Amino acid sequence: MAAAMAAALCCVAACALALYLYRVLWAAPERARAALRGQGIGGPRPSFPYGNRDEMRRLMMMMKQQDGGGGGGGGGGIVHDYRPAVFPHYERWRSQYGPVFTYSIGNMVFLHATHADVVRDITLCVSPLDLGKSAYMKVTHRPLFGDGILKSSGDAWAHQRRLIAPEFFPDKVRGMLGIMVASAAALVASWEDRLMTTTRAAAAGDDEVELTVDDDLRAYSADVISRTCFGGSYGKGKQIFAMIRDLQKAVSKPPDLLAEMTGLSYLPTRAGRAAWRLNGQVRDLILGVVRDGGGAGDDGGNLLSAMLRSAAAAAAGDAAAAEDFVVDNCKNIYFAGYETTAVTAAWCMMLLALHPDWQRQVSDEVRQACGGDGAAPPDSASLQKMKKLTMVIQETLRLYPAGSVVSRQALRDVTLGGVRVPAGVNIYVPVSTLHLDPDLWGADAREFRPDRFARPLPPHAYLPFGAGARTCLGQAFATAELKVLLALVLSRFELRLSPSYRHSPTLRLIVEPEHGVRLLLKRRPRPPVVVGAAAPGPEPE
Repeated sequence: MAAAMAAALCCVAACALALYLYRVLWAAPERARAALRGQGIGGPRPSFPYGNRDEMRRLMMMMKQQDGGGGGGGGGGIVHDYRPAVFPHYERWRSQYGPVFTYSIGNMVFLHATHADVVRDITLCVSPLDLGKSAYMKVTHRPLFGDGILKSSGDAWAHQRRLIAPEFFPDKVRGMLGIMVASAAALVASWEDRLMTTTRAAAAGDDEVELTVDDDLRAYSADVISRTCFGGSYGKGKQIFAMIRDLQKAVSKPPDLLAEMTGLSYLPTRAGRAAWRLNGQVRDLILGVVRDGGGAGDDGGNLLSAMLRSAAAAAAGDAAAAEDFVVDNCKNIYFAGYETTAVTAAWCMMLLALHPDWQRQVSDEVRQACGGDGAAPPDSASLQKMKKLTMVIQETLRLYPAGSVVSRQALRDVTLGGVRVPAGVNIYVPVSTLHLDPDLWGADAREFRPDRFARPLPPHAYLPFGAGARTCLGQAFATAELKVLLALVLSRFELRLSPSYRHSPTLRLIVEPEHGVRLLLKRRPRPPVVVGAAAPGPEPE
């Protein structure tokens, strides 16, 4: 009798579990898809339980086999439109279903949108209760982002933004320029030393050196952000950010769909264990700096100390909540301000090497802005005069935006561009598709034309720093960091693209050069860079 009852209970439990899984994995997403289909929005037919994931993988594998990761045309044999290689599934589906379509990954429903009206309404949406950050891959990325500002939504996001935003106001960014100049001057000096050593070793008069710049650019960006964040403890900050770079690589793998569908972030996979082990080490290091005084130096004037003070005041004595805030947002600031800036600088140098006419124009502008001979280090006033350099950076971000998509999730039913989007649907706006749209940018949309930014921009068509209320807080910081670096580099070197450079943009959370950017550097006949005697104070971040 007992055995029969136990068997019956097991049968009931199994049926309940099967019903629950059916509702979660199929019925609920199918209702959302049906609501979109009822508005005439099509898309590829999903299969159970993985949606369209297998078709995405198949198309990406086909493209790799056909293309081998290169690109031709455009300028020096290079094509700037990387979409067919990086997002072949989007290209196929857009050609079949138009600028707005739906697809699924597991039980997650996506609305892919490049229609101008939909993008406009996303940009204009300011309520954190309507649209939040897409939940897709939140579980996979949790070791890297935690509950920081990049992945949070609703009131939690609004609260974090209020605490962090003041640290990136223009007056604060101006106060960080000395750090940027010192770090960029050190990079330039290292390249000059390498050039001199290479030239002597070759015993030739050809004053030129070949190098892959990516790691050096990452070192520059790491130095700036380590000094800004960690002040007197910037050496530990660089160690922390090196580990976060490893953490980024660990979570860049394809997501575990079982974890994403169930929400279980501690599934014992090899990649998951590695990511969480690194996460624990990073957390211990950051909290170690916090407990040692936040790298405060003399006045505590660094980003870590400022965030800690803000979080402690807002947490009303909850030390654990303040620590979580600082740890998660240190990791978020790393990703938003370190990797993206270094990769954008690499793409920018590649484009300037391809276009020597623009390189000469920018170099002349830098020389004029910095004392007429280029010897003075950039400051706030001289950076404002560098209009052509600003246009080059803007055009680089148009062709190679650091963020490949603007992603949102409908937190409740919303209407965007006339489309009624059910709660829970993930909305993806592929930034590169908007940036390369000839209807918005003209027939030369796939060409490097910085002077297009001398004219008014197409509305809601330029999204390198995100859109709407969630526009990147560090936009001014990143732009200043890029301008300082490029100004000093172009004042000292002529750049040419190495014959061994292989153009192969690839997606590793951001779109970066798969094989690095390899350049030939030649010394310009300019006076040496002179950094003012006043060294940066307590070496923030």
